[in-house]
Amino acid sequence: MPREWPPPDTKRAPSVVTYPVAVSEAPEFEAVRTAAQRAAAAAPGVRAAGGAAVDAALRTAADLLREKAPELLAANGADVEAGEASGMAAGLLDRLRLTPERLADMATQLEVLADTPEPPTERYVRDLPTGERVFERSIPVGVIGAVFEARPNVTVDVASQVLKARSAAVLRTGAAALGSATALVENVIAPALTAHGIPADAVQLVPGSDHESVKHLMRLRGLVDVLIPRGGAGLIRAVVEESTVPVIETGVGNCHVYVDKDADLDMAVEIALNSKAQRVSVCNSAETLLVHLDVADRFLPKALAALTAAGVTIHGDDTVRAVDPTALAATEEDWAAEYLALDLAVKVVPSLDAATEHIRRYGSGHTEAIVTRSLAASRRFIAGCDSAAIMVNASTRFTDGERFGMGAEIGISTQKLHARGPMGLAELTSTKYLVVGDGQIRETS
Repeated sequence: MPREWPPPDTKRAPSVVTYPVAVSEAPEFEAVRTAAQRAAAAAPGVRAAGGAAVDAALRTAADLLREKAPELLAANGADVEAGEASGMAAGLLDRLRLTPERLADMATQLEVLADTPEPPTERYVRDLPTGERVFERSIPVGVIGAVFEARPNVTVDVASQVLKARSAAVLRTGAAALGSATALVENVIAPALTAHGIPADAVQLVPGSDHESVKHLMRLRGLVDVLIPRGGAGLIRAVVEESTVPVIETGVGNCHVYVDKDADLDMAVEIALNSKAQRVSVCNSAETLLVHLDVADRFLPKALAALTAAGVTIHGDDTVRAVDPTALAATEEDWAAEYLALDLAVKVVPSLDAATEHIRRYGSGHTEAIVTRSLAASRRFIAGCDSAAIMVNASTRFTDGERFGMGAEIGISTQKLHARGPMGLAELTSTKYLVVGDGQIRETS
């Protein structure tokens, strides 16, 4: 058998496909289904366009982000103004707000993604005893849906990665960011795709701004291939529990920093401060600081002073409040909270095992960090924490697909199937097996 077998997939032209009729015939449901049908019809065109065209479209999108910055910032400014008027929390406003610097970062990330080599698409598995050769091939998923809250940058993040993985995207953003998301799709993504011969329909925004549109999207099993929720615990839980479309669960970020008895305390202060205060509105920011009893009297005064100076409100146990009487009394809810704000729960623990027990009880399985000079302690911590990412002497803020060399990420999964941790291009594909024979037939049961 020639070694170049099997041949690559034959490129196919876009085609219109007929999908099953949904149970609900409400007009708003029909609008959501129509958006998904457009994406599905465009998906073969994304696949047929090839990698060079998609990468060129991403670079054009980066140029348009810079060129169209005034229009994009104006649309976002209207969203932010409405959010402020409605009393939106400071952390959520931070997620909503675009700035010239954030647009520039988004453009750079698109260029990085365009330059990121694609993962290998084919792997030789083995030769069977009867002579057939078995191959595993990565293939596009088809239509990937994403539900996310008021974060305009996620519109570009998700769309670009889905396109790079040769699929089409159906995006449902939070109502507060709908104006910003619409401006990004209409002024950046769609024209970039059209410029390089890729169907603009490959990226669709779900119409409507109420919760019903999310429910409609979740009912499109057989049309949308997979759904990825990105947001708070309530959103993720609702999608996981109610969706008939298969879901990849991205996790809430109740991340912990544990300062061990053998820690370099100056390092620990810097790591705790960066983990909490470098950017509070993201899922990899720390929400709880755990401190070994043996170093609490030396570490807490320095750490609490640095955190307070950065504007952090401390929610502490009795030992912490004895050091800082201005700290609020921590409640059971604080240990489980994802604040997404300048708030931090702080607890003194008697041992490393007590720290990992606390994390297993209250953590979300996202990211945990240990600061220690002890190799044995770090190994015990790694073994004791069943989370997607563990940092040893580093900030929790490093759990990020771009930082991990993936080019970007579509989210950080805290489930165990089918992907876990930052999800890059490889996690946005499916698989098919190819068996290449020479007339073999199976003769045994």
